[in-house]
Formats: sequence, structure tokens, C-alpha cells
Amino acid sequence: MSDALQLILEDTDGTQLETSCTRFAVVWQGRELWIQQNNGQLLIGVDIEDGDSEYANLLLRPMATNLVSLQLEMEPVEADEEDDEHVHGPDCGH
Repeated sequence: MSDALQLILEDTDGTQLETSCTRFAVVWQGRELWIQQNNGQLLIGVDIEDGDSEYANLLLRPMATNLVSLQLEMEPVEADEEDDEHVHGPDCGH
């Protein structure tokens, strides 16, 4: 299964641009909302900022025709020096 997401971007005038990527972000209320496919699920997560004690991930799983499961996962932010240097990649699972 490919981790590529097929995107359709649309301008206000209705012009559409089709593209694909493995991960993309939407800036919403000043935070980056990252969306990617992970093991057949759609993972939606918010980047953390200084002072955050938890981060949230929404998992959208296909269940059957026209049905999906939505699960919210809250995970503690680990204060680790290595995490400060972490760069997201296709194998990190974030």
C-alpha cells in the first residue's frame, strides 16, 4: 500500500490543482495541523509548542462502505534533548 495522499487543491475561483504527497500541513489558529497516512489510517496531529504537556492525534480508520472510526489519542510530550532535534520523516510515525 502506498503512503502517498492524492490531493486536490482549489482556489477561490474554483481552479483545481491535483498533486500528491506523503504528508501535508494546514495552518489553523496559528498551529500546524499535519495529515498523513499511516498503516491504512489517516493520522491527523498538531505540532507541539513550548509549554505543551500533551499532544493530540486523531486517527481516522475505514470500517466499511461509508463508515469510519475516529479515535483521539492524547500522548505526553517527553522532555528529551533528542526530541528537540527530531526531524519528521517517512519512518518516524508522527
